[in-house]
Amino acid sequence: MEQTKLSEQPLSPWPWQIKLSDVSFDLAVMSQQLKDFSRSCYLVNHTEKGFGISQQASLIDTRCFESEKTSFSANSVGKEDYSPCFPVSAFAPALGTQSLGDHYFRRVHGVKYAYYAGSMANGISSEELVITLGKAGILCSFGAGGLVQERVEQAIIRIQTALPNGPYAFNLLHSPNEPAMEKSSVALFLKHKVRTVEASAFLGLTPQIVHYRAAGLSRDANGQICITNKVIAKVSRVEVATHFMQPAPVKILQGLVDEGLISAEQMLLAQKVPMADDITAEADSGGHTDNRPLVTLLPTLLALRDSIQSEYQYLTPLRVGAGGGIGTPDAALAAFNMGAAYIVTGSVNQACVEAGASEHTRQLLSTTEMADVTMAPAADMFEMGVKLQVVKRGTFFPMRANKLYDIYSRYDAIEDIPIDEREKLESQIFRSSLEDIWQGTVSFFNERDPKVLERAMGHPKRKMALIFRWYLGLSSRWSNIGEAGREMDYQIWAGPALGAFNQWAKGSYLDDYKARHAVDIAKHLLYGAAYLNRINHLCAQGVNLPVTLRRWLPDKKMA
Repeated sequence: MEQTKLSEQPLSPWPWQIKLSDVSFDLAVMSQQLKDFSRSCYLVNHTEKGFGISQQASLIDTRCFESEKTSFSANSVGKEDYSPCFPVSAFAPALGTQSLGDHYFRRVHGVKYAYYAGSMANGISSEELVITLGKAGILCSFGAGGLVQERVEQAIIRIQTALPNGPYAFNLLHSPNEPAMEKSSVALFLKHKVRTVEASAFLGLTPQIVHYRAAGLSRDANGQICITNKVIAKVSRVEVATHFMQPAPVKILQGLVDEGLISAEQMLLAQKVPMADDITAEADSGGHTDNRPLVTLLPTLLALRDSIQSEYQYLTPLRVGAGGGIGTPDAALAAFNMGAAYIVTGSVNQACVEAGASEHTRQLLSTTEMADVTMAPAADMFEMGVKLQVVKRGTFFPMRANKLYDIYSRYDAIEDIPIDEREKLESQIFRSSLEDIWQGTVSFFNERDPKVLERAMGHPKRKMALIFRWYLGLSSRWSNIGEAGREMDYQIWAGPALGAFNQWAKGSYLDDYKARHAVDIAKHLLYGAAYLNRINHLCAQGVNLPVTLRRWLPDKKMA
């Protein structure tokens, strides 16, 4: 039998040896060994068979190395050992998903993974999505933005009944043009003791978000500050992140005390804790986004966090996570490797069967590519020129929405719009007279927030904005309910992460949009990230693994 010489083996940095009988060189078996995160992996480099893997090893027997001519044979290691031994060439510890992210995030939110599914407004992040993920130990934020309070309250009751101990969160969407909606949302969350909110689209702090945070502060029997109402703030700008990383402003707190909404004690406590527990660096996401690259945004916010922590010395440091652009295991691992305490997904969940989107929309999302997204005016911040990221393939919404904003920018009133232009709007976009649209808008805001109408009286440009917002607002609802005849007007929020996911899933069972389930996808992203982390660890030690072992592909269901 040909023996492997010590002099022919590369110098091993590990003090272990493996019996040849314990080594597998079969790719299928090696794949399963690498995916078994509960056990360590030891690699050997056989001169003829190449790399092999074992899940057990022993300390090197020095008798095997008495001279360069000594072979790794049965005689080298004792009479009872009849298997050749090889030194370990590379090693990967038993680290799985628990090694990814911040363990405090898991503990504070009572979840299994440093991962949560971000909110998608108008109930796209539905009760079913929140409950399904919650039962699997995964946090999900209900898309309360854009919904009337009665609908949100129904969702709270249903979710709390299904998940009495959590985990779940509710979205608090900043509404600069409808402050009453933001205020009533906070009142609803406090009434039903919703303990975690995801604050999104904020341009700065408002009395409403400060009220929610401060109202949940108290001291325990040992005098320690207890934070009952947790805040996860999604931000894409340093100045907004700074507001949420610092304590609440005294001016806003004093106003809340004067109104009797919080106590003087809570005002004092609010000056000792940050406005948020978690800061999500929202990069190039679907919906509201500044299209920031994650590789620049996340490190910037991590550095900002460290600076503010140094200044305020919080007992529990802020956590900074990453969202926007995360649609594959590779992207998930990249975020964790950059220091993200947790990751957030959005676009990939909208195509799942649990999402509050129509079948037509989910099918369209399953074929979306990375370049099939663009920016279009946002309904809630239309007058400010704020845009959001939507799908452009299979719908005219982006083109028509941008046309409306162009007209809004050029004219001061509906009456100023040229007749031929107005007729095109009524026939192609609104499918009704603008006067009828205005009457419907009046009826809507009389129930939702009459003050919006009061601000429009005597201001024809504001009136025009409300009329145009009718289309922008309903186009999202049409997409969710599958409004027949309006398919080309569907407003579908998505970022390039969805295209990346579709490319990754191509050819697998996840290619079928009807087979996409949120828990399954979450586990693929997380376990895939842990697998790639293991692969990278081995490659860093000089291992050149076969291509088939380097990737994590969705070859079977995880849930």
